[in-house]
Amino acid sequence: MNGSRDLIRLAGSTLDRSRHVCALFHGREDKYRVLLPFIKEGIDRGEKAFHIVDPALRSDHLERLARVVDVARAEHTGQLEVRTWEAIYLRGGHFDQGAMLAFIADALKHGRAEGFPLTRFVASMNWAVEDRPGVGDIVAYEARLNAMLPTDDPVI
Repeated sequence: MNGSRDLIRLAGSTLDRSRHVCALFHGREDKYRVLLPFIKEGIDRGEKAFHIVDPALRSDHLERLARVVDVARAEHTGQLEVRTWEAIYLRGGHFDQGAMLAFIADALKHGRAEGFPLTRFVASMNWAVEDRPGVGDIVAYEARLNAMLPTDDPVI
């Protein structure tokens, strides 16, 4: 890293070597109060933003992002990708930890291949409190994710 420009901030703290963060929020307002500065910082620095959101809240997510970044421009250039958890975490109607680990690894590599210095990966996992097939594998998945993640791309 090359000084303060390369520091990554989240919720008043600086992320160090471990950049996989489990963040819990007291509702959507709290979530966006914490995440919008983090997301804006990455967009402003030319980093990729990859988000996985509740399908019912995708429009709300984009509207909130539009308050701090040029969403249309970021999507057009590939700097911003917003997908739903149905399309990513719950493909085929169930959670498959192996497929998800492979997806995240590929998404982070793809960001680099597109020329982005980092990918800030933000994923909502509220689906995990529902009775979904595969949800019992969440703890094992998070442990495996910790072991396979690179040390530079932040995953929230």
